[in-house]
Amino acid sequence: MSAATESGTFAAPAIRQKGILIGDEWSPAVSGKTFQTINPATEEVICEVAEGDKADVDRAARAARAAFESGPWSKMDARDRGQLLLKLADLMEENLDELAALETLDNGKPIGDARAADLPLAIDCLRYYAGWADKITGDTIPVRGDYFCYTRREPVGVCGQIIPWNFPILMVAWKWGPALATGNTIVMKPAEQTPLSCLRMGELALEAGFPAGVINIVPGYGPTAGAAIVKHPLIDKVAFTGSGETAQRIMADASTTLKRLTFELGGKSPNIVFADADLDAAITGAEFGLFFNQGQCCCAGSRLFVEEAVHEEFVERVVARANQRVLGNPFDTGTTQGPQVDKDQFDKIMGYIDSGSKEGATCATGGQRVGDRGFFIEPTVFTNVTDEMSIAREEIFGPVMSILKFSEMDEAISRANNTTFGLAAAVWTSDAKKAHKIAASVRAGTVWVNCYDVFDAAAPFGGFKMSGMGRELGEAGLANYTELKTVTVNLGE
Repeated sequence: MSAATESGTFAAPAIRQKGILIGDEWSPAVSGKTFQTINPATEEVICEVAEGDKADVDRAARAARAAFESGPWSKMDARDRGQLLLKLADLMEENLDELAALETLDNGKPIGDARAADLPLAIDCLRYYAGWADKITGDTIPVRGDYFCYTRREPVGVCGQIIPWNFPILMVAWKWGPALATGNTIVMKPAEQTPLSCLRMGELALEAGFPAGVINIVPGYGPTAGAAIVKHPLIDKVAFTGSGETAQRIMADASTTLKRLTFELGGKSPNIVFADADLDAAITGAEFGLFFNQGQCCCAGSRLFVEEAVHEEFVERVVARANQRVLGNPFDTGTTQGPQVDKDQFDKIMGYIDSGSKEGATCATGGQRVGDRGFFIEPTVFTNVTDEMSIAREEIFGPVMSILKFSEMDEAISRANNTTFGLAAAVWTSDAKKAHKIAASVRAGTVWVNCYDVFDAAAPFGGFKMSGMGRELGEAGLANYTELKTVTVNLGE
């Protein structure tokens, strides 16, 4: 377990698992290959992790199928499944500092964020779905004739789950919670950038008592391990969080087996600030809504629309807040912004910063690399941004805020909806009518009013348009992992 030193700096954790989890055993890849996982704050190699591919996915899918069809999991009472989820949540709480340190080591996020946000939300999610395990019911239906008709909600089967690198443990919880509560088994591929916390979660799941084959973890790359999950005939469903381009490939590859699919994809979320808003709250919310997790959030408020009457004051104050952010060692409890996750992401973000300036936006602050080691980028704010610029249209996934000016509510709504994305949005106003008009008019799966990035395990999350299919969290998240069966019984002689 990691612990803070007197200086307020946490120590890096020991690495416990680097292999592939199939059944209840850890093993190297069939090929013997490994890949490096890198510390983004130092660019140093943390360790070598087993590189799974098609052969490993096949082993995992067979183990998951056996556990689903004939193992103890298939016969377990629903309430007992819930108890296992509660046990796993308890173990996570007992090992919170270690898990948070793994996130910080592998992902680069500040330890304070991992301890205060990622881990508590993940633990709460598992406990929430543990409570659902014995409450998933069907209906009795009055049909014509002398028949008794009812429905059952049954598990889909073996679920392939492919998660991203920005919130590794939280994404594990979002995927495992509803899948396990409804009685499915899992083949998971963590992101190649951040496999370590997922592997540790697998170890904790075995300690909690999940039967062999219920949870299988195959680290590796998308074109090999990920594609094998999508194409495998023994896997009934794929849940994916990541880019729209990858989701399109998954849809094409899944067509041969007609797998059930759910996607949580990207966004270019509008954050709309009216002149009548509480500006102190709006500025705080805008900073958090964009810069949290180094801007690596699918729902980041990356299109900040500010009403003309307060635009100048807002820009001045939000730039000042951006300049107060503390970049540095993510294991230091005083750090508020860590590095980007890897060099590819770093280069992509720097490319967008360059394009913003070339296309005529004004870089009010930031825009530069920090230091010569690690993937650190200054908090960056662009003003004089117009709707057609790349930084206003495309998902940057980094600490780059684009501020756009508007004058009328209908204009703000029209411009907010002028995007292929539809994941989230927010509005800041003291006028309830404006708030409800925006909430009803903006095409997004989540709309926050006078707040940003407020999540709860009970509240569904997902996107309109190219931001996804289906919903995660809440009761709605259970539908992704169940099939509806109708049973009709002849009661006549």
